[in-house]
Amino acid sequence: MGDRVHIKMCWSRAFLAGWVLLLVLLQYLQAVPIGIDKTKVKDTEEKPEEPPASVDTGLHYDRYLREVIDFLEKDQHFREKLHNTDMEDIKQGKLAQELDFVSHHVRTKLDELKRQEVNRLRTLIKAKQDLEGGNDIAVDHQALLKQFEHLNHMNPHTFEVEDLDRLIKSATNDLENFDKERHEEFKRYEMMKEHDRREHLKTLDEEQRKKEEEHYEEMRKKHADHPKVNHPGSQNQLKEVWEEADGLDPEDFDPKTFFNLHDTNGDGFFDEQELEALFTKELEKMYDPTNEEDDMVEMEEERLRMREHVMNEVDSNKDRLVSLDEFLVATKKKEFLEPDSWETLEQNQAYTDEEMREFEEHLVQQEHDLNQRAVDLQKQREELERQQGQLNAQKIELQQAVEHMERLKSEKVDPPPEVHIKGDTVPEVHAADNQLHPDQEAHLPGHHETPEHHQDTQQEHQEQHNQGNQGLPQQGHPQAHHEEPPNQQEVAQGQHNLS
Repeated sequence: MGDRVHIKMCWSRAFLAGWVLLLVLLQYLQAVPIGIDKTKVKDTEEKPEEPPASVDTGLHYDRYLREVIDFLEKDQHFREKLHNTDMEDIKQGKLAQELDFVSHHVRTKLDELKRQEVNRLRTLIKAKQDLEGGNDIAVDHQALLKQFEHLNHMNPHTFEVEDLDRLIKSATNDLENFDKERHEEFKRYEMMKEHDRREHLKTLDEEQRKKEEEHYEEMRKKHADHPKVNHPGSQNQLKEVWEEADGLDPEDFDPKTFFNLHDTNGDGFFDEQELEALFTKELEKMYDPTNEEDDMVEMEEERLRMREHVMNEVDSNKDRLVSLDEFLVATKKKEFLEPDSWETLEQNQAYTDEEMREFEEHLVQQEHDLNQRAVDLQKQREELERQQGQLNAQKIELQQAVEHMERLKSEKVDPPPEVHIKGDTVPEVHAADNQLHPDQEAHLPGHHETPEHHQDTQQEHQEQHNQGNQGLPQQGHPQAHHEEPPNQQEVAQGQHNLS
């Protein structure tokens, strides 16, 4: 036992075992099981002891924290310094100075762990930027890394003394603030529950409201009607566990035996989870999941209040662990033997009237902001729909214009185009002999006539003209004399006489 306790006094147990507090994030899903009667359990075979599993702290850098601690524990010099350093010095960063004396192998591994952590943080920054739609915006990773205080972002390559100091302080601060944040969360839960009840009453008529108020008071009285709750961590409370959970005679109660029975992982310490398991019997006096009047969220808050109270009274070095020595010292105090009565949640309202008033005012403002936001979004939607309607109308008009042009193009029949050569119509070609008319030929460019040919042509034209006008008198010109057959002359003379 001595060797085991010596090892577990290292810094990792001083931090990690205490960080089981963050398991309250699961408080709404499952409760801590009731302690097992170890006197009635028979071990079938001896199994080699395994080191307790590291508890997830709930911090976003939990993996990085645990890996750093695991490798520092492998260094003999650092482990020895850890054994001789109290918790307050660790919190103040004095232990971080010992990093300069760890082995080269450990330092190399720590450098690698830090580079991995920096890359992880950069990936988180990039993912957040993508979700916010800033893909085209340049990211200043160096500036954004400042928000992560658990490492020195100015040196992303090597793990130095400042990195260990930052890691210790950040983890300590974050975990200590977790209890405060949890209490605030529970307070908001209680105020919202009361707010919803009041709002429900406003929807009822007078008679219904009266019945609802009577039912509410009845449930409160029923919940408060339970056996006496022992002071957490007192002799009476532990003896009750000794008797009912362990099945032992309360007259034979022995603090050291009790400690060993409920040190479930056998590391020589009560961590916060092991302490909370001790309060199950007390909580069962007040809460039953099948009862309408019992709120299981309040039950888990009560459990955590009990654990905090015991830690404050027993954990003398504030390492968030209760060692066997600390436990035995506490069992000799007056508070253990003659404790005050324990005030439960129903006796200590989680919020004041002023806090409730401010909470409801905040809800009213939130509702107003949400309504205004809804109005603005509706206007934006209507404007977008109007613009979309205009775009659709323009699209339809454009489509109709294109269809009209296509229809005109398909229905229009154009005459064959008239070919011109230097402004003149293409000369007609006689199909009979594929020859041009003499007049046309004469006008063709490049055609030249001799004087004789020109005279013959004029004579030929004159003859053709005379033949065409034969027998057709023209006014103002004497009719040319032509010989006619006798009979035609007589007929013409007779016609003249008749006239």
